[in-house]
Amino acid sequence: MQKPPIPISLLELAIITQESDAAETMQKTKELAQLADDLGYKRIWLAEHHNMAHVASTATVVLIGYVASQTKKIRVGSGGIMLPNHSPLIIAEQFGTLGILYPERIDLGLGRAPGTDSLTAQAIRPDFLEESQRFPMNVKTLQDYFSEENAVSKVRAFPAEGVNVPVWILGSSMDSATLAAAYGLPYAFAGHFAPRQMIQAFEYYRENFKPSAYLDKPKTLACVNVIAADTDNEARVLSTSLYLMFLNLVRNDRKPLQPPIESLNVIMNEAERYHVNQMTACTFAGSKEKLINDLKEFIEYSRVDELMIACPIFNHHDKLKSLQITKSVIDAINEPETV
Repeated sequence: MQKPPIPISLLELAIITQESDAAETMQKTKELAQLADDLGYKRIWLAEHHNMAHVASTATVVLIGYVASQTKKIRVGSGGIMLPNHSPLIIAEQFGTLGILYPERIDLGLGRAPGTDSLTAQAIRPDFLEESQRFPMNVKTLQDYFSEENAVSKVRAFPAEGVNVPVWILGSSMDSATLAAAYGLPYAFAGHFAPRQMIQAFEYYRENFKPSAYLDKPKTLACVNVIAADTDNEARVLSTSLYLMFLNLVRNDRKPLQPPIESLNVIMNEAERYHVNQMTACTFAGSKEKLINDLKEFIEYSRVDELMIACPIFNHHDKLKSLQITKSVIDAINEPETV
């Protein structure tokens, strides 16, 4: 039996590059979204981060609305909204509004982490730790606000009631898999920076999934890093910006996205290399031919239903080209096999 084609989607972190700024980055994000829309990517998600001078997606809901307004067909959503930072009522109101403005095009991916450091999490809300423990309950509360049955409640989230905004559980651990399975919700794993438990989490989710009013069978999405170029060597060089980004995270050295370099060998010690390699284990870089083989193998091994890519590439035109090549890779993988 022929497997259904696997959709391709894009996670855009709106990372500010060296010698750039937030305004230019948001313009680039718009252009990336428009290209992904034209190419047939299924979704583009934006992530909530705070106190990071080189990330331009802090006001995630605002940027989602902007991207949706500049595109036509692609689904636009959060990868994710960090729910413990927010009131479920406010998120329902915001995404209900987006769902009305852009019908059947808005996704709501929810995460439990703060999307920042502990000091900033406390500045966002002093009771963050308590709210993170209430994450499962707050997901349910959020779903209630979107339901038509909430019309009889004393607290209502206008205009969210009855608006179709699919809720996804996002995560990088077994906790998120447990919640997604128990609630019967689609599950997205952050393999682009924390891939260690991904396969185990997917297996648990599939085995323990309980059908719900939202979903009748398991639905998985893996986010991985993909750097595509005309040649394997060019892709390898472009990918050094990504590895430098993770190296700076290991060193707690906040910098904008750095230009690529020829080799990483002389700038990382053994311990740093170990940690960087752990975080980037689901990174695929190469030409179209190499990526067809590598991504096909990953899709078959992970049994994932949908692939989402992050592609931190320094040069904007190289990034646009990478999106084009990656789409052609997925199209090739999805071609029916001939006997």
